Amino acid sequence: MFQERCLAGSAMSGLVDRKVAEFLRRAVLEFPGIVPVVDEKLTPFEILVVTVISQNTNDLNTERAFKRLRQLTSITPQAIAGLDVEALEEALKPAGLYRNKARVLKEVARQILERYQGDLSKVLEKPAEEARRELLSLPGVGYKTADVVLLFSKGYPFFPIDTHIAKITKRLGLVPLNADYEQIRLVWQQIFKPEEYLPAHLNLIHLGRVYCKARNPKCGECPLSPVCQKVGVNA
Repeated sequence: MFQERCLAGSAMSGLVDRKVAEFLRRAVLEFPGIVPVVDEKLTPFEILVVTVISQNTNDLNTERAFKRLRQLTSITPQAIAGLDVEALEEALKPAGLYRNKARVLKEVARQILERYQGDLSKVLEKPAEEARRELLSLPGVGYKTADVVLLFSKGYPFFPIDTHIAKITKRLGLVPLNADYEQIRLVWQQIFKPEEYLPAHLNLIHLGRVYCKARNPKCGECPLSPVCQKVGVNA
């Protein structure tokens, strides 16, 4: 099949066939997205905090933990660094892994105070790649957290990859099964324009939840099915 040859070639070369890319772009942008826990009303530090909280949990638990934290204290580096660790852990309990998340948030808050006088927006005044390197140097901040902060706070052109998006990309056959975060990110950055990264990111997450589930995916109903190789689905 033509589409299969195109996708197989793209997985090996890192380049996405033009026709496949345009199909994916249209299908994803037309798919209804989700209302993000992260929004433009949050400060960069609040976005970082909610992204750390969201790790290995769902949106409902993330929102519950974030609201509990807001009720406890203002979400600033100064407040988090000075907060009693047991109180912080208690607020984060709904999101799971609360001890580890509390430790990460305390340490990252402390470093933001030391390095940026408590103002994370200073990082976002720097050029995109430099700002990303600075964020990645903070404890507990990986590629996804850094890219969410950069995209949602400043519109910097980085496409965040979560578990849903990684799963979709591999099943489509756009990357090898052992592809890392950066390989997957660069594929989607070929497909979408920078101003489309945010809606496409949200739409892909929603698509992953509705159709491209880890177990029993609804391939027959999925809008990406015409170009999907379904890699690993029946394995």
